[in-house]
Amino acid sequence: MPNPQIEEFAQILVRHVRDAAVQSNDLRLRPDVDHIISRRWREAARTGQLDEIANVLIPDIVDDTMYYLFRAIDEGLLQLSFTDSKGKTVNLSTEGLGELGGWYAGEWCLKYTKERVFDNFPKLPYSPDQS
Repeated sequence: MPNPQIEEFAQILVRHVRDAAVQSNDLRLRPDVDHIISRRWREAARTGQLDEIANVLIPDIVDDTMYYLFRAIDEGLLQLSFTDSKGKTVNLSTEGLGELGGWYAGEWCLKYTKERVFDNFPKLPYSPDQS
């Protein structure tokens, strides 16, 4: 049986990351929602091919879940630290300046991924070709 701190961590992670991502993606399925991701999903669904639909949904849902993880850290709900390859440890909630979610959505995912990704903000200054 995990200790109470591990249980609290699990509860925060499930409610503020997993559940938030499920709610966000459920919203994208509503026919009255006009969002770039919703439009992309509807277009993929027109093919009727599961592999084409999954090809679009999987990275979007993973990215949304990652965003909510960073948001939970930004909001101080998850007090996490990171130790880099040189041994320096930083508190992600304070050192991230409340911007981890934005940095992920706006630049990091495009900059660091080696898997398929959709650029939902193509007019931002960063593009993968600038690396």
